[in-house]
Amino acid sequence: MKSSPVVGIVGEAGAYGRWLRQFFEQRMHLRVIGRDPALDAALSERELIEQADVLVFSLPIRHTTTVIESYVSIADGIEQDCLWLDVTSIKKAPVEVMLQSRAEVVGLHPMCAPPKTSTMKGFTMAVCEARLDDWRPWVREFLAASEAACSFTDPGNHDRAMALVQGMVHAAHLAQIAVRREWASEGVDGLHPFRTVGYMLDDIVSRRILAGNPAIYQDIQFENPHVAPMLRRYIACLDELRRLVESGDDAARERMREVLLDAGAGFCGRDALAAGSLAFEQLGYLLADMDEPRFLSVFLPEDQPGSLRALLSVFERQGINLDSIHSSRNATGELHFRIGIGAGVDGEDLQEAARAIEAKGIGRVIARGD
Repeated sequence: MKSSPVVGIVGEAGAYGRWLRQFFEQRMHLRVIGRDPALDAALSERELIEQADVLVFSLPIRHTTTVIESYVSIADGIEQDCLWLDVTSIKKAPVEVMLQSRAEVVGLHPMCAPPKTSTMKGFTMAVCEARLDDWRPWVREFLAASEAACSFTDPGNHDRAMALVQGMVHAAHLAQIAVRREWASEGVDGLHPFRTVGYMLDDIVSRRILAGNPAIYQDIQFENPHVAPMLRRYIACLDELRRLVESGDDAARERMREVLLDAGAGFCGRDALAAGSLAFEQLGYLLADMDEPRFLSVFLPEDQPGSLRALLSVFERQGINLDSIHSSRNATGELHFRIGIGAGVDGEDLQEAARAIEAKGIGRVIARGD
């Protein structure tokens, strides 16, 4: 194992391939080379294997196993002292094929879209250490640098969990959208005036899925062998609920409570239910704040101690009362502060605060609602 290994990325033109290149170069200060099967590449597969100490497969799920198989055949033993990784949403098949090589093998699943920041802080990464010895210290260094919340598991357990965490969740939201398409006569925003917190959370997830890459969501359903049996059981549960509702009598009501409500509560446990209820309320308050029509959204270019204090001092001098402050990142990764404004604040005072923020060089007002 080299102290500063060369990292090779198979699939470097993809979204995660691009993020990984940036991470290894800027965060870990490593030399990165790459090749993308869909594009002309300066390096052949053999040259990439020969030059890369760490080889990372970052490919669409349905192509990953086939591509790894070709690399195993091409390598033909020269990879013996190397480390092979993959970042696919399915783990059993890719890991099994990587184990046919002579490299050390770790399967990874970053359980989020490519972050807008330089690390995975705040997100989970599943880690399957299939064959790891000499490269273990470097893998630990890499995982620490990623700042991800790492969940160590085996490939089979991972794929079974993903049938629930990804497969069932995505399927449920896709079905919800399909039903809304038929029942919501006023279109996508027709239900918004009647929203509840639960509906808003479901709607946000549904729209997020539909805004993403369709191939990813197709592969998550079709490439995980645990998804089909999960869907059969999921549909059976819904069908049982439909049957009980259509029956409509007291016995059916009691059966629903026993099978779906009481049994579900018992499975979760009292502490988990309490924590879930609290989180639901917190998310409800957050959504209410984000829906507040009077606000300023500000980008602070100086990300350093004291920047937020300087921003808040502007509102203090204008005598403006703040209802909420929330930070988030936009599509390019900029850190924005959305500041909810009290209902009694005069519009001219708010406009003057916006002018002062920009005139003093504190930040850039990117959106406002009066």
